[in-house]
Amino acid sequence: MTSLLTAFENQTLPQSYLEADEQELCERIAHAKQALGTDLLMLAHHYQKDEVVAFADETGDSLQLAQIASKNKTAKYIVFCGVHFMAETADMLTEDHQQVLLPDLSAGCSMADMANQHQLTTAWTRLQQQWPEEIIPITYVNSSAAVKAFVGDHGGAIVTSGNADTILRWAFTQKKRVFFLPDQHLGRNTAYHMAISLDEMALWDPLTGQLLDNAGKEPLAADQAPATKVILWNGWCSVHQQFSVQQIDSLRHRIPDLKVIVHPEAPHEVVEAADEYGSTNKILQVVKASPAGTKWAVGTDHNLVGRMAKQLCPDHEIHFINPIACACLTMNRIKLPHLAWCLEELAAGRSVNRITVDEATTASALKALERMLALS
Repeated sequence: MTSLLTAFENQTLPQSYLEADEQELCERIAHAKQALGTDLLMLAHHYQKDEVVAFADETGDSLQLAQIASKNKTAKYIVFCGVHFMAETADMLTEDHQQVLLPDLSAGCSMADMANQHQLTTAWTRLQQQWPEEIIPITYVNSSAAVKAFVGDHGGAIVTSGNADTILRWAFTQKKRVFFLPDQHLGRNTAYHMAISLDEMALWDPLTGQLLDNAGKEPLAADQAPATKVILWNGWCSVHQQFSVQQIDSLRHRIPDLKVIVHPEAPHEVVEAADEYGSTNKILQVVKASPAGTKWAVGTDHNLVGRMAKQLCPDHEIHFINPIACACLTMNRIKLPHLAWCLEELAAGRSVNRITVDEATTASALKALERMLALS
C-alpha cells in the first residue's frame, strides 16, 4: 500500500517548472487550458496573485467559487486556485465524476488550522458540562471539512463574512448561547453589531483548554458565566491581524476626506475605527458604488487591494491601510509553475493534488452548509 508520504512525494513539483521563465509558463498554461477545453473549470480566489487570476474562468470569494463549481455539471476537472478548505468545500458540492485539484498541496489556511476535530470535541465536552444543551456551534466557512461535519452533526451551521449576521440571529432562535469558531474577530464583530456587549462574550483557548474573558486575559469568572451569550474560539487570520487603529489614524491625518473600509476578520477596534466593514464582495461593491475620485483605505489582502487600485476601481484613489503588511502566505504558494504543472498533467490524462472528502464527512458537513444556504 502506498504511504501518504510516498503519495505526496510522487506529486512533488518537478524542478523543470521552477526553472522555466514566466513567458514560457504562461504559454504552456494557455496551451493546456485550450487542450482541456470545457473539461476544465479554473477558479481563483480574490487573494491570488494577478498572474494566476489572469488565467481564471471565474474569480470570487471561497463560497462563491464553491457554488460556481457546484453549478457546473460538465467540467471533469475543477482546478481551485485558493487554499485547502476551499477545495474541500468544492469537492463536497460537486458531482462524483468531477475532480477538484489544488495546484499546491501546501496552500493551507492558518486560521482553519487553528481548530481541529480533536480540539473541538474537547471544547464541546467542557462547554456542555458548564451549559448543558444550551449551546449551538457555528463555524466560519474558513474551517476544515471535519470541523464543518462536527458542526453539522450538532445542529449548527456555516457562516461566511457576508451572512454571519443572518446566521447568528437564527442561531439564537435555536439555543441560548453560540459557540463561534474558528475566527474570534468575525464572531466578536458580528455579535457586537447585534447589540451583544463585549461583557457577554467569552474566549475559548484550545491550547490551554480554558474559558477566558473576552479579552483573553483571565479565566471567566463565575459571576460572568450566566451572562455569556457568545463563546469565541481563539483563532484569527494572520493577514487581517496586521491592521491597527494607529495606521488608520495616521492615514486620516495625511489624507483629507479619506474613507476606510475593512474586512470583519480585522480586530474589533479596527472595525470600529473604520467607516465601513464587510466581506470581500461587500468591500468591492461599496468602493465601486462610491463617487469617482473617492479616497479609500482598504484593509484586506494586498493582492486584492493592489488589483482594486490598478484594475477593479481605477476611478478611485485606493490606499493600503498597512503598506508593509504581508499578503496571505499560504494563498500565495500557488504560482505559475504549480499551475502549469497541474494543467499539463491533466492534459496528459493524469491527476495531481486531487482533494477528496469522504462520504461520511461530506454528509455531515453538508447539513451545516445546507442550513446556511436555506437561511441566506
